[in-house]
Amino acid sequence: MSYSGDTRVGGPADIRELPELLIAKLAVGPMDNNAYLLRCRRTGDAVLIDAANEADRLLELVGDGGLQRVVTTHRHHDHWQALAEVVGTTGARTVAHPADAGELPVSVDEPVEHGQRIPVGECALEVIHLRGHTPGSIALRYDDPHGCTHLFTGDSLFPGGVGKTWAPEDFRSLIDDVDERVFAVLPDDTWVYPGHGKDTTLGAERPHLGEWRDRGW
Repeated sequence: MSYSGDTRVGGPADIRELPELLIAKLAVGPMDNNAYLLRCRRTGDAVLIDAANEADRLLELVGDGGLQRVVTTHRHHDHWQALAEVVGTTGARTVAHPADAGELPVSVDEPVEHGQRIPVGECALEVIHLRGHTPGSIALRYDDPHGCTHLFTGDSLFPGGVGKTWAPEDFRSLIDDVDERVFAVLPDDTWVYPGHGKDTTLGAERPHLGEWRDRGW
């Protein structure tokens, strides 16, 4: 597998070719955000996860294949700086959790709750609501019928810990959701694509869950 997930702002996208889905990871903007373009290999339909910044580079990544939806993982401004331009240019529909929708610069066409599915052509993403980093933070789960699960976590889960929180109760909410809704139900070979930085797997992070809970961040 040539995909590494090690991308840099200004550099090329890293492409992962799954049997049913193409995943392109692109690093954009001054906060080194990851944007992910997912395209169904059967239909050509595509979904962009986090139109974070550098709309011109995101639109170049989309190319002539078109874009059906843009999913915003949470309301923090570094994850939607290019959202208005990308949807304005492509006509893509916007998707987010309703608890964060009001903070986005465009209206949300398709509000989604925990457990709902977002189509990517003949593939689908399952919404996992992870409360704590923001009230409406979501992760997106793709179960490859030919391989492992792929999990796009926004700022809720990174290599080395969960996302930043600003109060003890928010941390407890996030660590509980990550534990119960991610680690308790998904296997170690689940590949994690975070909102910033390098990828990881649940197997690499699982031994440290207790440490994260004890340290409180």
